[in-house]
Amino acid sequence: MAPAPDAAALQSLEALVQTAGTLLKQLQDVLGEIRSNPEAASTPATSSVSTAPLDALALARDSATLIRAHATKVSLLIINEPFTPSAVSSVVRELVQGPIPGLAASVQACDPAAYTLVFRRELAWRSQRVLSELADLMTKIPKDGKILTKDKEGFGALGKGSIASTGVIWSACDNVTSLANGGVGGFFVHKMNEWKDTLNDIMEEMKEWGDEEPDEEDEDEDDDEGDGVSDLADQVGSTHISTQNILDDLMSSHRTIPTSDPDRIRPRLESSLRRLRLVILLYQAITKRRMKKLPPFPQSEAGAKVPKRLDELTTLLQKLPDSFGDLACAFYELRPREIDDAMDQCFLDAFAVSELLSESWDGARDEFTEWTDKFQKEIKKA
Repeated sequence: MAPAPDAAALQSLEALVQTAGTLLKQLQDVLGEIRSNPEAASTPATSSVSTAPLDALALARDSATLIRAHATKVSLLIINEPFTPSAVSSVVRELVQGPIPGLAASVQACDPAAYTLVFRRELAWRSQRVLSELADLMTKIPKDGKILTKDKEGFGALGKGSIASTGVIWSACDNVTSLANGGVGGFFVHKMNEWKDTLNDIMEEMKEWGDEEPDEEDEDEDDDEGDGVSDLADQVGSTHISTQNILDDLMSSHRTIPTSDPDRIRPRLESSLRRLRLVILLYQAITKRRMKKLPPFPQSEAGAKVPKRLDELTTLLQKLPDSFGDLACAFYELRPREIDDAMDQCFLDAFAVSELLSESWDGARDEFTEWTDKFQKEIKKA
């Protein structure tokens, strides 16, 4: 049986863990503020040996790598005999003195004018998660001088144990490392692929919905019910309607296109699908011709236009999948006026995206400029 640890060493460890917890909480708050307002000016972060600005991505990568390694050491020290408070204290002290503040400093050094607002927000979010998970591991360091029992190691009746917590820290640190390694260009390529996949999913769902055949009961309902939502609103005031009636009516709002199609839903659907295919092609072309050809970051030139241009584009690029989702819902509810409004908004936004990207990053016309001209003509025809 291992001898009991020195009481003074235990007290010192507990005080150090409290200090680490306080620091982690403070830095999480700082990163949370940056996430909420990535434009907010940060205290300039510089190295201790030079007045030159820090390399934000290198610092983020190195800090995350060290946090991953040190968290692994802590995890092993608290489950293996003998429990040595001084050894745990040494690792926690190294964390407090180096990679924990280093990770926060990397986000502060990630100037949105040089890296874009959206990239800074992403780095802040991923870094904040690392610090949050590390804080959780710190709470698992034993105060009684004994290693953790088996039920406090993994996933058990007591919840997430130390080993499971360490695995989550690894994942969070790897996410920071991959973001830093990919840089701004890699991040935007990844986001473009995500948005394109969402648009593809919406298109497939709309096609499947359009292929559904109405049954006789649906036809009767279309003839007899009129505006189902209005009817439902009238019924809500009645004492005779049951909760199940309400749920049944709401669930039946996803209807098929009636055979007679008095509101000309199908021609609208075909037009929307043609245009949606064009927008998906636009996202593919943007990824290849613009995002994969971004200039190096950070943008060192004062007042560089590329980061600001990317932030403006991001607002539209991430809005379009949501807008097409709204369009799909309007179709499912067979509401022609809402369909027309949503269609107009989607294609105005798509047109605006192509316009913002028609010129290359240095402001010149190129092969992609000609492609966007053709895109704009085709989407008008569709």
